[in-house]
Amino acid sequence: MELAQIIKIARGDEPADTILKNCNVINVFTGEIIPTHLAIAHSRIVGLGDYEARQAVDLEGRYVAPGLIDSHVHIESAMVPPPEFARAVVPRGTTTVITDPHEIANVLGLEGIRYMLEMAKYNPLSVYVNAPSCVPSTHMETTGASLEWYDLEPLQREEYVIGLAEVMNFPGVVAGDEGILNKIRSFKGVVKDGHCPGLSGKGLIAYINANIGSDHESTTGEEILEKLRLGMYVFLREATNARNLKALLPYVTPDNAHRICFCTDDRQPADLLAEGHIDFMLRTAIAHGIPPITAFRMATLNPSEYFHLHDRGAIAPGRRADLMVFSDLQAPVAEMVYRGGKLVAQNGQVLPWQREVRHSILRSSMNVDWDQVDFTIPATGNQVRIIGAIVDQLLTQHIIEETPRADGKVVADPDRDILKMAVIERHLATGKVGKGLVRGIGLKRGAIASTVAHDHHNIIVIGADDQSMLAAAHAVANTKGGMAAVEGDTILSQLPLPIAGLMSDQPIEQVRDQMDDLLRVTHQLGSPLHDPFMAMSFLALPVIPSLKLTDHGLVDVDQFKLVSLFV
Repeated sequence: MELAQIIKIARGDEPADTILKNCNVINVFTGEIIPTHLAIAHSRIVGLGDYEARQAVDLEGRYVAPGLIDSHVHIESAMVPPPEFARAVVPRGTTTVITDPHEIANVLGLEGIRYMLEMAKYNPLSVYVNAPSCVPSTHMETTGASLEWYDLEPLQREEYVIGLAEVMNFPGVVAGDEGILNKIRSFKGVVKDGHCPGLSGKGLIAYINANIGSDHESTTGEEILEKLRLGMYVFLREATNARNLKALLPYVTPDNAHRICFCTDDRQPADLLAEGHIDFMLRTAIAHGIPPITAFRMATLNPSEYFHLHDRGAIAPGRRADLMVFSDLQAPVAEMVYRGGKLVAQNGQVLPWQREVRHSILRSSMNVDWDQVDFTIPATGNQVRIIGAIVDQLLTQHIIEETPRADGKVVADPDRDILKMAVIERHLATGKVGKGLVRGIGLKRGAIASTVAHDHHNIIVIGADDQSMLAAAHAVANTKGGMAAVEGDTILSQLPLPIAGLMSDQPIEQVRDQMDDLLRVTHQLGSPLHDPFMAMSFLALPVIPSLKLTDHGLVDVDQFKLVSLFV
């Protein structure tokens, strides 16, 4: 809409398109709740107060807040492409997400990033992209692509690319590695997100000097306070396998809340559909004592200011009419959602939208040299390193114990909660297989496997015996990617993920049902975890302490180097 016409409508000389009457507006600028009417023209709020409009909607005293913003999410972790992800989150009040497509980028490189950009079009959700900074995340893993600064630089000309995504190689930044520093230099003048779990003191100061402005990996109050004091924004996270929100809410104060945002990072279909998205974090924060308007600021204005998205994040003249309508201030549940002035969801359902049929053919992402796959580990030492999984955390323990052995070989010992684990390279058919041991997954028999293994997304498999492990690995490969639970040679349950081995081509509800069945079967195999597959996927991420496994072998993240299984 042309500026002169907008001004005429704002003056009251021409009618608006829509007026939302009798609403209580959440003003995130002043902390007030203002009874008024909202006038909308095209995609914008043009005025507050009495206006004429072609269409009137009486909200009968309901609250209206800005549409919610997810400050950091990997859409691929929802195991569906952007249109299905939108169906899950928009009815809950989310109107904007800032996504980092580094999952698919590690599999398919720029082809994967452009696929996500294309699939994000023509949806009832604004999807902004931060260019992946770490493909691969380290030199200690094999990925399907490697993106240098000159590969990423053209993405800055894309309309919806707004910055550089989480700089996970924080040891490289602190050490002055030129590869990662060149990426930071090439994204001069735009937002650069961080990822620095446990980094403190002069190391953290050095990291921030690279103009990295945020972090979402804090797990303690001391950690977020140090980062806030040094000028970072802190994103509180509530993912499927990293539930940090409740532990960190006591450290939110009236003086620092304006530098804190919400993010979901990695959240799977069952949690999105049952608990919710950013709205779940909003309700949780309020229930734990955060004033409602402060909580709304953390979900709206704060991320809009950090990401320089000044056209949204608040209800004011000239801002986008991205709105969440609800009735209960103490437990907000979206009843109506407007995006760009259009009603896009009501009573928990996305309304039909005009959606172009878009097809994108991606190259194969499943290339395994099966002749090299062997899970045998000769027992050449008396003590072994064991990855210790921690419930609801991405951090792991570095455990040293007596070697579980039989007939001169390392074996799983379910009675001691020690299982075998392997990571099979699946991008370039190199034949590499990393082998290790893990505690905390809890299987008593059988095996589970997945092609979701952050961030390289090779095949990861954990089991009580080699036969089940091999069958599980073949099962996920045969569906061009996915997840499986197996006992012996019998596939008990399976979720195909044929899009890059990360996402399904089915509706998110069907993905949820398949995942529920997988979890049911895996619990029957002995695992007590809420989501063993999500927990397993992060056991392969070599940028979060302390001990992880890639196709190259065991990684001591604290020392940032490969180490032997045997001590």
